[in-house]
Amino acid sequence: MTAPLTLHPDRLFPADPASRDAARTLYKSIAGLPIVSPHGHTNPAWFADNEPFPDPASLFIVPDHYVFRMLYSQGIAPEELGVPRIDGGATESDKRKIWRLLASNFHLFRGTPSRMWLTHAFHDVFGIKELPCAENADKLFDHIAECLERPEFRPRALYERFNIEVMATTESPLDDLRHHKKIKASGWKGRVVTAYRPDPVVDPHFTNFVGNLAELGKITGKDTKSWAGYLDALFERRRYFIENGGCTSTDHGHPTAFTADLPKAEAEALFARVSKGNATPEDAELFRGQMLTEMARMSLDDGLTMQIHPGSFRDYNPVVFNKFGKDKGCDIPTQTDYVHALKPLLDRFGNERKLTIILFTLDETSYSRELAPLAGHFPALKLGPSWWFHDSPEGMRRFREQVTETAGFYNTVGFNDDTRAFLSIPARHDVARRIDCGFLGRLVAEHRLDIDEALEVAQDLAYRLVKAAYKL
Repeated sequence: MTAPLTLHPDRLFPADPASRDAARTLYKSIAGLPIVSPHGHTNPAWFADNEPFPDPASLFIVPDHYVFRMLYSQGIAPEELGVPRIDGGATESDKRKIWRLLASNFHLFRGTPSRMWLTHAFHDVFGIKELPCAENADKLFDHIAECLERPEFRPRALYERFNIEVMATTESPLDDLRHHKKIKASGWKGRVVTAYRPDPVVDPHFTNFVGNLAELGKITGKDTKSWAGYLDALFERRRYFIENGGCTSTDHGHPTAFTADLPKAEAEALFARVSKGNATPEDAELFRGQMLTEMARMSLDDGLTMQIHPGSFRDYNPVVFNKFGKDKGCDIPTQTDYVHALKPLLDRFGNERKLTIILFTLDETSYSRELAPLAGHFPALKLGPSWWFHDSPEGMRRFREQVTETAGFYNTVGFNDDTRAFLSIPARHDVARRIDCGFLGRLVAEHRLDIDEALEVAQDLAYRLVKAAYKL
């Protein structure tokens, strides 16, 4: 027997009546604001080509590591879910079978953010009124597939339906940005910009690092075998991203927050070692740290907002990584030191009012001890929202509770969805808005904030702060 799918209007609001009433008032004032999505991993080709999404499984399962990660934890192999193998080996190609696996195991997502995002998309985008299960799997597959054939379900139409004002994708410095150029040339009014993710050419342990340096030199005409030429090439690609992709930010996914500020001669000697492809772990960490400081210097010159996403032990499971490649749901949070790790960078640039560095964390223990005090002091620092494993109702509540007293609201940058799953974007932003309104509603109920102030803060958290921080 199928179960009904409903979205309660008070979902995620506080249980106590006074806080809930205030939250309702606040949410009503911001629910219809445009979505600003400043950092994500959607495919720009979707909007460049505007072709129909192929099928429900390719839309909801195959590209979404949040989904197949949970299924993998219960013994369902990525091959069964159609996740491509890097060796071209066989994986399930019957999309209906893949969908049946999700539907019949949908109970696994109870209590998770993925459940909220999926049910929001099913209910609000496709008008589905039943929770997926084995009994209705084929019916729901056929319903979604039929919808996807209609013009109003193409990527650009959904972008407009979701009330997205601007969306950022994320590309390597080696990307030619052909899809962004095509979007711009098409005359479509939707705004899709790129973000500059230099990891392939600044992390000596990134796959094919030496080859990436050679390619960087080839496309820029710079001597990337020398330290000066290498830095010139990176800056040249930043300029290319600004001019051809509307870029306003950089993104750095380093293992730690470690930074360094070496004398020029030492930096040159370090680059000479790592550029040959035989970097020790110590050299790799030192080089990544030096490059964060170099990127901050470049941001002072070209104005790009800088994002640092440290503290993830990426591709932790070698079996999955070796078979399916990067970003397949096996990244694990690690403890992260910010106070000592960031000091070289902050000594050099932390007091620059024209620089914006947004810090993210997967280590919640650092919120009140390190991150809030740092952002509550240094003009260059802002705190990014709860990220990945804490991109959840409880994670968002803990974030506001632990950072607001020290950093305030205005040293944070609103919300970003950081997703590959396009249809989850409105759901994620709705969750963030509801949680923020609940937090503000409690402050109003406790007479710590007037309702007029809370209404203004709600607008700031949902819309204004993110536009200012990312210069959008």
